Amino acid sequence: QVQLVESGGGLVQAGGSLRLSCAASGRTFSGYAMGWFRQAPGKEREFVAAIRRSGAVTYYADSVKGRFTISRDNAKNTVYLQMNSLKPEDTAVYYCAAASGSSGYVVQRRSGYDYWGQGTQVTVSS
Repeated sequence: QVQLVESGGGLVQAGGSLRLSCAASGRTFSGYAMGWFRQAPGKEREFVAAIRRSGAVTYYADSVKGRFTISRDNAKNTVYLQMNSLKPEDTAVYYCAAASGSSGYVVQRRSGYDYWGQGTQVTVSS
């Protein structure tokens, strides 16, 4: 069993920045690909970013490419999402997830993940 706890969400003005963190339990963190998803009110949960087990390869949704950066520190069992140039449409609950598989196809889809955090709210005002 893997437990994931997100932190770092909050209120920010358009154009501002936030860094989300996701702390994972256990000693097998490096064996999982990690991803970030988000869900806005009335919408489906959508893919935001993912990182392979080694951290060498990353994936981003077109809507956040160039603004968000995903990274991981396997020694600290933590994955990060640095969010810059935030827009009101980025407002959502952001979820951290862990996937035992690590193909480029699997890590960009909700069904590819085995464990999920409880989420953290990000609100961007104009």
